Amino acid sequence: MAMKRALTALMLVTLTTPVAAKPKPPAGFEPTLPAAPSAPRAADGAIFNASAGYAPLIQGHRARAVGDPVTILLVESTTTSKSAGSKTQRGGNASITPPTAGPLSFLNPDALKAGSQSSFKGEGNASQTSSLSGELAVTIAEVRPNGTALVRGEKRLLLSQGQEWIQFSGIVRLADLDGDSRVLSSRVADARIEYAGNGSVQRASREGWLSKFFSMISPF
Repeated sequence: MAMKRALTALMLVTLTTPVAAKPKPPAGFEPTLPAAPSAPRAADGAIFNASAGYAPLIQGHRARAVGDPVTILLVESTTTSKSAGSKTQRGGNASITPPTAGPLSFLNPDALKAGSQSSFKGEGNASQTSSLSGELAVTIAEVRPNGTALVRGEKRLLLSQGQEWIQFSGIVRLADLDGDSRVLSSRVADARIEYAGNGSVQRASREGWLSKFFSMISPF
């Protein structure tokens, strides 16, 4: 009877468990287009025109305007570790010595002794290491008055066994860009990096729903 109930509960869980949706890249990382060119001004007799792609010699062709591409050098590396330990010990003894004469003289002194002892020792360790390297080209989405810029972008790869994507957004200081408009990801403020994918390889690395069910009800 108990086995029948367990099978019925398993069937109900199977029928009511929703099928996991196929992961998709989050929206909001589309490339930013440059601002539309301003209308040409009437000829004023001057040869110099600052709106015609002018860049100072000290600045070169580094990215500085909305829509300009910036190359992010991914050099992320983090290592964390944590350990904890606890140890307690406690003991106690008690004994009663009966009189050698009188009505209680028959008591055995060894039978009136009691002792207790308890101890506990626990240890825990946890560690994690992650690293990410590569290059990703993004575009400037917003230029701010304090010399910083909001950059964001993504790269998608359609492989034979699925799709992979990496998305990036953050705030860079335009002065940190080198001559090729590159900057280290470690110098990006409020950086958001997401590397994920879908396909058969990703599905194989995840735990199945039946295994999750038995892990939930297992008392061990």
